[in-house]
Amino acid sequence: MDKAANIPVIDLWGDDQTRVAKKLVEAAIEHGFVYIKNTGNDIPAEAINGAFEMSKRLFDAPLSEKQACTIQQNNRGWSAMNYETLDPANQRVGDFKEAFNFGEFIDNKAQQPIPPTVAGDEPQISAFRDLCYTLSLKLNTLLGIGLGVSPPDFFTSAHVRSAGPSGTILRFLRYPPRTDISDSTTVEDVRAGAHSDYGSLTLLFRLRGQPGLEILERDGVTWSPVPVIPPGTEGDPAPPILMNIGDLLSYWTNGLLRSTVHRVVFPTGDGEKVRGEGDNGPRYSIAYFCHPFGGTELGVVPSERVQGDKGGVAEGNPYAERRVMTADEHLRMRLVALLSF
Repeated sequence: MDKAANIPVIDLWGDDQTRVAKKLVEAAIEHGFVYIKNTGNDIPAEAINGAFEMSKRLFDAPLSEKQACTIQQNNRGWSAMNYETLDPANQRVGDFKEAFNFGEFIDNKAQQPIPPTVAGDEPQISAFRDLCYTLSLKLNTLLGIGLGVSPPDFFTSAHVRSAGPSGTILRFLRYPPRTDISDSTTVEDVRAGAHSDYGSLTLLFRLRGQPGLEILERDGVTWSPVPVIPPGTEGDPAPPILMNIGDLLSYWTNGLLRSTVHRVVFPTGDGEKVRGEGDNGPRYSIAYFCHPFGGTELGVVPSERVQGDKGGVAEGNPYAERRVMTADEHLRMRLVALLSF
């Protein structure tokens, strides 16, 4: 059994919010990932379970319905199995996953085509996206407080919807078990290639017992599995929400906050990597990719800690070093590399 990644669990509902903010920042600096203890205060377990049920209905929809919603240059829509190749330098074929990206909703209506099978779920999908949005604002505020940014809502003000349109995406994902794929797959094939996320931060929701996520440790060689249920959260109503820092926020903070490379793999077949997690069927996950207003200039962060840091970016993540002017330019750079738009 592999040694699990040493990622801290943080309860955002601690009495001393300054202390919570500092713990969040230290985790973001050291690991780039942090478990957000989920007792239902920010996003109820019922809402998460409902979102997964909607995701399953969407991926079970007829192929023709999904193909009619194929992903476009605005990064919204359905992507088929092997469509994305997140690590082209090391992958012989594309990722073994399918995904559906939701952009903004207006009055509970998606501003993009969606499969008729889930048309009746639009208000619920919109509501879940709103819950993620609210939590992302809270996290941006805490990061500002923990970094001593002045004003402390510096990051948050760039992420409020009233600032303007952004690249924020709610993504449903389905990864098939190896048994559902042709015998031509090899041990090198992965469900999602090694990559770092593009935006400010990501919220990841997973289901109990479904393995696969690994992070690259600081040595640049070791991959460590990330359990769905870390110690101390077994009795919570829902698995913790996994938050990770994206390239944009890493760049914005001069590399102080770490954008960590990660991947999703198939189980090896030689036993469980993490106790209680096995490949008993498809793997589902939901990711909320938080981005600031597209016109946000990624300039100097008004924080003595950020400005006093020597700089340098997370190991294995060249994109956080790129000099870009705005959030939209940063996102377009990454999408062009991934999807050849």
